[in-house]
Amino acid sequence: MEKYVCPCTYEYDPAVGDPEHGVPAGTAWEDVPETWVCPWCGLGKDAFEKQ
Repeated sequence: MEKYVCPCTYEYDPAVGDPEHGVPAGTAWEDVPETWVCPWCGLGKDAFEKQ
């Protein structure tokens, strides 16, 4: 699975997810809710770029 990076340098890794914010490990980027935001800076999914 590919990783996605926020401009603030936070990296979303599907293998890890973001369980503290409701995204369990193993969640593909496409399945991350549109309402999810970067846990470091608060930007939305649309700010992330595929690594």
